[in-house]
Amino acid sequence: MSDTAEQSGERSASQGEELPAEQDRDLSAEQLAERRWAARRGAERALWRPCFDSTVGERLALLADAAPQVYDLDQRVDMYGDRIVETVEERVAALLGKEAAAFFPSGTMAQQVALRCWAGRTGNATVAMHPLSHPEVHERHAFSTVSGLRIVHPTREPRLPSADEIRDLEEPFGALLIELPLRDAGFVLPSWEELVAVTDAARERDAVVHIDGARLWECATHFGRPLDEMTDLADSVYVSFYKSLAGLGGAALAGPKTLVDEAKAWRHRYGGQVLQQFPTALSALIGLEKELPRLPEYVAHARVVAAALREGFAGSGVPWVRVHPEEPHTHQFQVWLPYEADALTDAGTRQAEDTKTSLFPQVWSRGGPGLAFTEVTVAAPGLEWTAEELKAAVADFVHRLSTNA
Repeated sequence: MSDTAEQSGERSASQGEELPAEQDRDLSAEQLAERRWAARRGAERALWRPCFDSTVGERLALLADAAPQVYDLDQRVDMYGDRIVETVEERVAALLGKEAAAFFPSGTMAQQVALRCWAGRTGNATVAMHPLSHPEVHERHAFSTVSGLRIVHPTREPRLPSADEIRDLEEPFGALLIELPLRDAGFVLPSWEELVAVTDAARERDAVVHIDGARLWECATHFGRPLDEMTDLADSVYVSFYKSLAGLGGAALAGPKTLVDEAKAWRHRYGGQVLQQFPTALSALIGLEKELPRLPEYVAHARVVAAALREGFAGSGVPWVRVHPEEPHTHQFQVWLPYEADALTDAGTRQAEDTKTSLFPQVWSRGGPGLAFTEVTVAAPGLEWTAEELKAAVADFVHRLSTNA
């Protein structure tokens, strides 16, 4: 999903969104999006309440309420990356077990800078990554267009590459980018043993390893390892402050101090030397303090939710359903159904409007003829749902789908 689409919770037409249902034919795309937003906002029950559904006033109030708990507000504001921004950088470096970290306005910029710096150090501008990786799918080919990098794909299978695929890649590459989890394949992760083998294989090829860790924070449960042990496998790692930590935005690049120092120089060249970033930095500290400790709980309940959805659909009369992964690796996963995407989207919106229960709040995307999927996120609101309540919500959703009620 592009940054803009991801922040709105919608997918673009190029990603499979279909035409609106018959009763919505006269509404513009903006009106449809506004209707979905209103339905999500009005729902009393949801599995997740994304920060981008809030109003400006609500976001400011939450920031003002939590900020004194994580930072001394009598400190002077930041100027071009000092003070509170440095506090965030130090906190992230410590959490990830790296020498240093640099705060960036976006992950798109952070990863371009990281891989550009590694290309200069290795003398090889070729980067190996999965074709479903975020830089390939959602960043308008920025690596090649802006940073002069060349991309090769170790595999096209909907999973992370294997160690053998890294060893057998036909040409040299200077860096291997691993997205953990691989979002567009269903938020999937390898086993710990597979991850270690892949990073070892990259080193055998004299390549550095960079982790695209936009959602790395929630991977610890699957791997059964702390963050710093996961990141010890990589030479550098990028993390996001808004995808799982509910920040206003922002990202960090962590790695050796010499790399981070060079990255800060390139951050300036790329336009990332922002005058003041204290609201974003504050929200990052709040996320690290309040959301990060809760992610294992979200992951555990996502597995309960996934099982209940699968059982609910299996008993509802739908001809086929797939929850992928069957047991989620993180607190996010996909649900696939054999219906047109627009019909599924409309059913989800009407369910939220009529029952104040938002089971599938996002747009469904076309996955093939008569086949569509959506992403499910389980966060704090979802912890209140029992398996039986989820199955009842599924039955209501299917009823609306089958009757177009």
